[in-house]
Amino acid sequence: MNITREHIDDLNAVVKVAIAKEDYNDKVEKVLNDYRKNANIPGFRKGHVPMGLVKKQYGKAVLVDEVNKLLQDALNKYLTEEKLDVLGNPLPKPQDNLDWDSDEFSFEFELGLVPNFDIELQSKKPLTHYNIVAGDKMIEEQIERIQKQYGKLFAKDVVEENHEVTGVFVNEEKEINNRTTFTLDKIKGKKNLEKFIGAKVGDILTLKTKNLFKDDHDLMHHLSVSHEDVHDLDIEVTFTIDESNEREKAELNQELFDKLFGKDNVKSVDELKAKIKEDAEKQFVQQSDQKLLNDVTEYLIENTKFDLPAGFLKKWIQQTGENNLTEEQASEEYEKSEKGLRYQLIEGKVMDENKLTVTYDELKEGAKNYVKMQMLQFGQTNPEEKVVEDIASRVLSNNEEAKRLSEQIMSQKLVNLYKEKANLKTKEVTYEEFVKEVYG
Repeated sequence: MNITREHIDDLNAVVKVAIAKEDYNDKVEKVLNDYRKNANIPGFRKGHVPMGLVKKQYGKAVLVDEVNKLLQDALNKYLTEEKLDVLGNPLPKPQDNLDWDSDEFSFEFELGLVPNFDIELQSKKPLTHYNIVAGDKMIEEQIERIQKQYGKLFAKDVVEENHEVTGVFVNEEKEINNRTTFTLDKIKGKKNLEKFIGAKVGDILTLKTKNLFKDDHDLMHHLSVSHEDVHDLDIEVTFTIDESNEREKAELNQELFDKLFGKDNVKSVDELKAKIKEDAEKQFVQQSDQKLLNDVTEYLIENTKFDLPAGFLKKWIQQTGENNLTEEQASEEYEKSEKGLRYQLIEGKVMDENKLTVTYDELKEGAKNYVKMQMLQFGQTNPEEKVVEDIASRVLSNNEEAKRLSEQIMSQKLVNLYKEKANLKTKEVTYEEFVKEVYG
């Protein structure tokens, strides 16, 4: 067997594979002998079928199969030994005149090569790394939510402004029939609010959905309609009042603190505020890190310039997809995927140059932390280590879950690398300022 390579340019090459009879003959003969031993052909005892008949019936198919296996193995070995970084898979060049009756065969494969490029993490203009803090307003609002959540409800016959009401929204045409509870501070506009205030339990209110709630997501939730349907929804609904309750806020005392954080872990309002601030800012780190990762990703894509073997990739998309694509469709698919492919190459080089890998121990620890978080949501604050280990092992046995966890760990490693090596400026903002600045 002889394999040669011709470089068309920096991004494209052709590999030629020449296969002689001595490369495949022994394997073909072995398979045919096995066929002969097991073949059931009328008129012949099993194992006594003439080899000439076996070759006539199966020889061509076996030859094609064995040559293709040999070809694939040789090509994969060649790419590995030559350390060729390729995009997609080698594409066989069409051979309409291939003669399978010949003893020697020659095949050609097109290769799309990974481009050479340099990565510069130090941008000329520093990227913003947000340090998100919990402001006094957020802390006070959280304390009020806690007091309401753990407070007592007192049933009332007449709705007042500070009440929360429970009832059923109905619209037969849109098949809306949803029982829900909300506080009147969610209602938008004085006219809508006036319909509720003074109404009695059992009353049926007629309301317009447009501008009924301050937030469309509240309208979606309380009417139980889809995200697509809720926008520009302008219909008439009835609301039957089942309950009207006044909520008395819970006192900020040791009983409440113990209920929230365990015995004597928080002993004063100041400690409560500090705990709320600490917990909130831990969550904010994740959002800040995600924003940093997104910004560095965009910077790298925009500022890391290299060409791709576009012609090869379009042909590869056209020939290897599940559905047969035209050249135009393949070009459209390439345009959609080009940005993602560029970042895959950039990210791969960043990881390679900085020796970033995910070890099994890291993956196992990540799975255990994931399991503990899940168990915490169900009130299991101190699970046995063996139980956690067993569940984590089951999680990692699921390839999709293992891949997801691995990607999360690698994303965090990339974030840590960018914090260390990228040109960043830290900006301290409250969560409200962060949302306004980032999302508008």
